[in-house]
Amino acid sequence: MLIMTANEIRQKFLEYMKGTGHAVVPSSSLIPDDPSVLLTTAGMQQFKKYYTGEADAMKDFGSKSTASVQKSFRTSDIESVGDERHLTFFEMLGNFSFGGYFKKEAITYGYEFITKVMGLEISYVTIFEGKEDIGVPKDVESKEIWKSLGVPEDKIIEQGMDDVFWGPTGSGGPCGPTTEIYAKGKSFTGEPLEVWNIVFNQFYYSGSREELNQGVEGKKLEPLPTPGVDTGMGLERLVMVSQDVPTIFEIDLFRNSLGALTDSIPDKRSARIIADHLRASTFLLADGVRPSNKERGYILRRLIRRMLVIAKRLNLPTDELIKYIGNIVKEYGNFYLELSVNSGVIVDEFRAEAKKFNATLDKGLKEFDRRYPAAKGSAVEGRHAGEDAFDLYQSYGFPLEVIGELLTERNYKFNEVEFRAKLDEEIKKHQEISRAGGEKKFGGHGLILDTGELKAGSEEELKTVTRLHTATHMLQKALREVLGDEVHQAGSDITTERTRFDFSFPRKLTPEEIKKVEDIVNQKVLEDLPMNKVVLPKAEAEKTGALFFFKEKYPDPVSVYYLGQNIETAWSKEFCGGPHVTRSGEVGKLKILKEEAVGSGMRRIRATVE
Repeated sequence: MLIMTANEIRQKFLEYMKGTGHAVVPSSSLIPDDPSVLLTTAGMQQFKKYYTGEADAMKDFGSKSTASVQKSFRTSDIESVGDERHLTFFEMLGNFSFGGYFKKEAITYGYEFITKVMGLEISYVTIFEGKEDIGVPKDVESKEIWKSLGVPEDKIIEQGMDDVFWGPTGSGGPCGPTTEIYAKGKSFTGEPLEVWNIVFNQFYYSGSREELNQGVEGKKLEPLPTPGVDTGMGLERLVMVSQDVPTIFEIDLFRNSLGALTDSIPDKRSARIIADHLRASTFLLADGVRPSNKERGYILRRLIRRMLVIAKRLNLPTDELIKYIGNIVKEYGNFYLELSVNSGVIVDEFRAEAKKFNATLDKGLKEFDRRYPAAKGSAVEGRHAGEDAFDLYQSYGFPLEVIGELLTERNYKFNEVEFRAKLDEEIKKHQEISRAGGEKKFGGHGLILDTGELKAGSEEELKTVTRLHTATHMLQKALREVLGDEVHQAGSDITTERTRFDFSFPRKLTPEEIKKVEDIVNQKVLEDLPMNKVVLPKAEAEKTGALFFFKEKYPDPVSVYYLGQNIETAWSKEFCGGPHVTRSGEVGKLKILKEEAVGSGMRRIRATVE
C-alpha cells in the first residue's frame, strides 16, 4: 500500500481525472449559489444546472466531464463530532459527467483510482436493491460491472434507500441510485470505511428527500433526459485509510496543523470538537460567513461559542486558539488561496466574536452552576431544564447544543420542546415591540433608514443594505475597469434583496464581461480592503478623481468614501453620504442576476450579495 500525504492525494486525484478527459474545476465557495441550502454540502452543488440542462458543460468547460476538490460543510454531523471519523467541514473529491459517460466508466474510474493509483484493497462495494413503489428497480447493471472488474459477488452488497439512493438536495433536484466503495488500512481493526460514493443521476424529483421518502402527492420522480454521474470521496476518510491511522484526527492534515493542540488535551472528545470547529470556522470566515443569529451566520456562531465553552472549562485561552488558526492557514493556504488572502480578517472576526462571548461566559457558567448543581443517580428533569435554560441562551449567548451538553453532563434531562416554545414566544414579542417602536418613531413607515437609494426597516435589514451599498460602489468601479470610462452612474436603488444599478453604455454586455465584472468585485472582497472616509471641500474632492453622480446635488464640503489605505492609491473612491461596511470583506460574494436595457444608451444591472 502506498503512503501519500493529503496534498499528494489531492494532486493524484486531479491528475488521474484530467488524464481521463475531465476538466478540472476549482472548488466553489461554502456559500452556495443555491437558495435552497445554507451551505455547500457536496461537490455536485456547483454543477446542479448542468444536470438539469440549464447550462452547457461543453461551452463552459470544454468537456461533458469535470472533476474538483470541493470544500463542503454538513450541519447534520455537528452532534457526532468528537468520535473517530465525523467532521462538519470536509473536502470532497469528485468527478462528474453531464450526459457523457455513465455507469461502466464511472465504476471503472473508481476501481482504478482506489486499487492502482492509491494501492488500496477494496473491502466490499454496495449497490441499490431497488424500490418498486417509486419505480426504481435493482441496479443489476452496476453489479455486473463490478463483477467484470474482479470484485467477487459475495463482496457486492445490496442496500436500500437510506444507504444507497442519493438526493435530491434542498427543495428538489437530480437524484438516483448509488454504488459505494468501502476500504480500510491494513492494521485498522474496525469496520471498513465508505470512501467513495458514485451517484447515478437518472431522475429529477420535484420535492425534498423527505417528501420522496414519504411519497408526497403531487411530487414527481421523473427520468432525466440526459443521465449523469456525480461522485464524492471524502478526502479525510481516504487519507485515514491510506495512512492507516485509527482516527480521522491523526491524518497529516490534522497532525500538521492541530496535533499539538489535541495532544495537550486529555479529554479526546473535547480535543476533537475544538479541532473540528476551529478548522470549520476558519474556512467559513474565509468564504465571507460572519457570526450572527441568522442562518449560516448562526451556524458559525454555534461552532465558535461551543468551542469557547469547552476551551474555558479546559483553561485554554482564546489567544491559544487563534495561534492555531495560523497553523490551519499555513497547512491549507497553498491550495485554498482565500485562506491566505483573508488570514487577517479571519483572526479579527474570530477574536471579535470570542471577545463578545467571553464577556458573558464566566457569568453564564456561574449561573449554570447555581441553577443546575451536579445531579446524582438517574437523570432528573431539573426545575425547568427548558424554559429556565432559555435564559442562558438569551442572556449569555449559549448555543442550544451547548446547553444540552452541559445539562447531560450533570445528569439532567433537557426539555428542548419547552425551550423552543419559549424561543418562539420571545421572537414574536421582540418583533411586536420593534414594529410598534418603528411605527411610533417613523410615523407609521417603520423605516430606520430611507435615503431614497437605501431603505431598511430593522437593524438586520440595515446591515444587508449597507453591504449592498458598498457592493454597488465596487460594481461601478469594476464596470469602468472592464468597459471603460464611458460608464457613468445613471441611478441606483437598493433593497434588502438586491441592488439595482443604472449606467450609461451603448450595448448589451457579453457573458464574459459580466463574469469579469463579478470576478473583479469578488477579488477585492477577498483582499478585504479597508473602507475609509474623508471630508473635503467639494472642489478639492473632485481633484482626487473620486466618482460622483452628475444628477446629485452634493453638500460642500463633501464626504468621499474610498476602499484602500489612502485616498491617493485607493481602488475605489466616490462622493457619498454612506453608510458603508468597514472592510470590503464584509460585502460577501457579488452575483449579477440580470443585465438589461432601460433606454437608449442606458443599461441596468440587478445584483445581490451572498
